[in-house]
Amino acid sequence: MENNNFLKGLLIVQTVLVLVYTGLAFKNDGTDLLGVFLYNIQSVNWNGQFNLDFSCYLVLSGLWIVWRDKFSTSSIIVGLVASIIGIIVFAPYLLYLIIKEKGNLKKVLLGVR
Repeated sequence: MENNNFLKGLLIVQTVLVLVYTGLAFKNDGTDLLGVFLYNIQSVNWNGQFNLDFSCYLVLSGLWIVWRDKFSTSSIIVGLVASIIGIIVFAPYLLYLIIKEKGNLKKVLLGVR
């Protein structure tokens, strides 16, 4: 179908970049991501606004994964994990779909509908 090399490259770069950044943050700040995340939201500042906005995107991406695969057990698991972990799961999932659907973005977005 279409040539999606740019999109594939972007998804790979995003995944690697966030994985490396996550590793550095873990090394520098430890494991208290949830505490910092919730503290920022409770502070009602721009960091909190970003975290709340980002959380909404994560929930929507997880819901899309579940909807796309017709609420199958595996889609519920992947959707939940993607809602928590974010682009580290979501980008490889999209890359997998692009390859599986041979670049047909309509099939990538809608699944079998």
